[in-house]
Amino acid sequence: MPGLLRGVARTAIISGTATAVSNRVSRRQGERWAAEEQRYAPPPSYAPPPAAPQPAPGGGAGAERINALKELAELRAQGVLTDAEFEAEKARILAS
Repeated sequence: MPGLLRGVARTAIISGTATAVSNRVSRRQGERWAAEEQRYAPPPSYAPPPAAPQPAPGGGAGAERINALKELAELRAQGVLTDAEFEAEKARILAS
């Protein structure tokens, strides 16, 4: 019985060590791949949303608001604007 326990303990130690080494190697390789991917990834391009056109003095202000709101909706649908940015710009357009 003592020989069996010694064999089981040895196996547990060896498999635990192998698992730890394997995990460390996998983690280091993943870090290397992530660093390599970042090095060759194109830089993020962020373009601020275009400014909404200012309403011209006179009678065409309603049509310009509608066009500005349509443009905002398109930008939100394309993912350029977040919902919060969209709501802020919409409120600004409607207040003018």
